[in-house]
Amino acid sequence: MPYAHTPNSAGQWHGLQAHLEATAERARAFADRFGAGDLAYYVGLWHDMGKFHPQFQAYLQACAQGKRLPLHPHARYGAAYAKRHCAPLAFPIMGHHAGMPDKSDLQARLQQVADMNQAEQPALTAMPALAPTQVQFPHWLKQNDPLQAEMLIRMLFSCLVDADFLDTEAHFDPQRAAQRPQGFNLHALWQRFEQNQNTLLASAPQTPVNAVRRAVYEDALRAASGKPGLYALTAPTGAGKTRALLAFALQHALTNNLERVIVALPYTSIIDQTADVYRTILGNAVVLEHHSALEVDDLSETALERHRLLSENWDAPLIVTTFVQLFESLFSNLPSRCRKVHRLARSVIVLDEVQTLPVELLAPTVHALQQLIDDYGATVLLSTATQPALQRVAFTKSPMQVVANPAQHFQTLRRVNYHVDLTPRDYDWLADEIAAREQVMVVLNTRKDALATIDALRQRHPNLSVFHLSTLLCPAHRRAVLAEVKRRLEHGEPCRLVATQVVEAGVDLDFPVVMRAVGPLDRIVQAAGRCNREGRLARGEVIVFELAQGSSPRGAYRTGTDEARITLQQPNADLHDPGAYHDYFQRLYANVSLDREGIQRARQGFQFETVAQKYRLIRDDTCPVVIVNYDPSAVNALLQQGRAIVQAGSVPPQRWRQQLHAHTVSLYRREVNALRQQGLIQDAPDLGVALYTGTYDPLTGVAVQADPADLVV
Repeated sequence: MPYAHTPNSAGQWHGLQAHLEATAERARAFADRFGAGDLAYYVGLWHDMGKFHPQFQAYLQACAQGKRLPLHPHARYGAAYAKRHCAPLAFPIMGHHAGMPDKSDLQARLQQVADMNQAEQPALTAMPALAPTQVQFPHWLKQNDPLQAEMLIRMLFSCLVDADFLDTEAHFDPQRAAQRPQGFNLHALWQRFEQNQNTLLASAPQTPVNAVRRAVYEDALRAASGKPGLYALTAPTGAGKTRALLAFALQHALTNNLERVIVALPYTSIIDQTADVYRTILGNAVVLEHHSALEVDDLSETALERHRLLSENWDAPLIVTTFVQLFESLFSNLPSRCRKVHRLARSVIVLDEVQTLPVELLAPTVHALQQLIDDYGATVLLSTATQPALQRVAFTKSPMQVVANPAQHFQTLRRVNYHVDLTPRDYDWLADEIAAREQVMVVLNTRKDALATIDALRQRHPNLSVFHLSTLLCPAHRRAVLAEVKRRLEHGEPCRLVATQVVEAGVDLDFPVVMRAVGPLDRIVQAAGRCNREGRLARGEVIVFELAQGSSPRGAYRTGTDEARITLQQPNADLHDPGAYHDYFQRLYANVSLDREGIQRARQGFQFETVAQKYRLIRDDTCPVVIVNYDPSAVNALLQQGRAIVQAGSVPPQRWRQQLHAHTVSLYRREVNALRQQGLIQDAPDLGVALYTGTYDPLTGVAVQADPADLVV
């Protein structure tokens, strides 16, 4: 009998025919949700046909005996078979371990199979005939739309790698497989949420801010009864969007029989906070918080490494994740990233702070979202206080508005006065302005500017207490800083915070004065949302200033800053008018390329590997490192726990990864390489993590210097 995998711990081999059929049925079930069940069935049935080859069977026997033989490639045989019977399926089959190739690369590999010498032909005749009687394509698939076909291939790839892993897991680790969820009850989650919300509303004092929050929440419930499609929730900062989004998403999913809610945000700092809010309301077990994947080898065949490789398939009712994780997975070609993509079908996808999506990638991003709506039954909700004009990019229709009268709410929550002075200033001036105020938050465009400001404060006001927030601090440290900052603000104690853009979206702070270095208009408004947030003052003070030596992220961020200067210098500029942002974004989109990397053209040519390389929300690759010296006792305990689990032959659970994530910082790969050469990075291959053992400043965090990432992984 031919086998798919080596024996498990019980000594049982995994039969190849059984694996092919089980994978095919799982894949069919995934793809039936969008009308492609037949295609998914055959991609599953053919994916490991090459394992019938005698050389691969010999390889498995050698592995089982502890011997080492060269791995015999097997994906190419199934891909060649698919090329003859249903050509599009060759892409996911060829790529189900190494990643989907570009079309030219696929053709070259298939030609190698066709050119095999005569000596190998007898081995190929041992493979069973699995030709389909008739393959049904989805009814919605057009013949002249390569982008539609390309997205379908991506979805089929996701169905295949998820089904393949699940069946492999059932063989190697049936206990873990049995613990996977067998469905979940969104209605029960809604009941929990509704009870919590009613309690909150009943205890909330009658203030203008709470009146707006109640109105936004009630509008969200009314809009949730609509059909799946594109929605927009526009509301000022402090209007209770976090809860309104969840109310809309849960109720809309129940109304339309959708399967899950996926909330994506730009910054890990917001995710920490949002996920904590949702866990408090709904419970820990139902909220999956997903950030960076571990660094893994997509070519690995061992059971333990494949566990790490495919750690999550988003089989949960509520996922809170990053834009990076969501969109780079959608445009990836690797199994480790793509496994979860099919879960986007028939889901409510909430994009909070949507204005932070990189402008240079808007055309492919928005087009893909429209495809998820049109072909895969998803609903997309765009949420922000500064709604971008995305319908002019690639959406076929304007979004349905969730909030009935956002302009009125902006006027009601007019809590700040803007003071704009674009006279170039130096760091010493800024340090003195900070020292002159008891409670003030300063937001800079880059980590470099934030650290230079702190240096100026240390030199000119050495006894002044100051706080700092940036992505150089691990989440556990950021949470501790935020807790102390909030405590001081609530008790009227001195509190001076120097931060990067990481505080601008979704972080609940309430300063009487906010100073913001001139940047893109939406970023200025987001910073203003941390000023007089609860309306305790008649008006807060937002000061927009220019740093003479200030730096700025390149590309659209810098263009947005230039466009903001134009808006701010107009005598009638009103940053409390939602229409001002619409005009600003229209000008911005007219002045930059919305597909700078040519991704749509590459997609039309079925260049899956090229697209994956080009679609990067963070232009310079980053990778997470575990910070040992912020809280050594907590980190060492987690590492010991993880190693004990691995030594017992299992895999650390998601909760362990979440706890370890609280002690990680994402650094540029070039920084990690430099630190490794200095002996400050120690790899822990048994856990799949890198440990940073260097200096960790209690104020500024990891001691590295680099340009910042505009989005944080």
